[in-house]
Amino acid sequence: MFEEFSREELEGMLRDAALNWLAHDGLWFLAAEDRFDMETAIELDAKAWETFTVIEAKRIMKRHGIEAGDGIPALAKALGRRLYAFINQQEIVEQTDTRLVFRMNDCRVQTARRQKGLPDFPCKPVGIVEYSGFARTIDPRIETRCIGCPPDPHPDEWYCAWEFTLQEGEEL
Repeated sequence: MFEEFSREELEGMLRDAALNWLAHDGLWFLAAEDRFDMETAIELDAKAWETFTVIEAKRIMKRHGIEAGDGIPALAKALGRRLYAFINQQEIVEQTDTRLVFRMNDCRVQTARRQKGLPDFPCKPVGIVEYSGFARTIDPRIETRCIGCPPDPHPDEWYCAWEFTLQEGEEL
């Protein structure tokens, strides 16, 4: 089936799929917020991300031959293959064998809110669950620290930033 599409068409379809996923995530959240309140919607969102981030990490690992316990290089590779990577601007600003600093420079959710004159969405509680769970799935020795994420203040150059550290001496 895919042979009939050009590389450009396939890339567009992948981008569309990522945008559709993000739209569904946002619409689900708005429905939960409308039915309950922001605090409850964030709590439910974090619960969903607790499971989804592990599923996403495991699928990326399987597809790209990433072994559990392969450390920071494996995490760097996996972060670049998440659905977000196809629709947001992100970068790794520092990487060693034991440490990685990752930034989300342009987040579609936050940019859309900014264009509507709305404050940043307070995604930090969900982000902590999401990024910690993703990193631990790649390698259980990796600890995650939030450098900054809304509602935290942040520079214009990025919306959220995360530090991942491989804990030495711990066995898998």
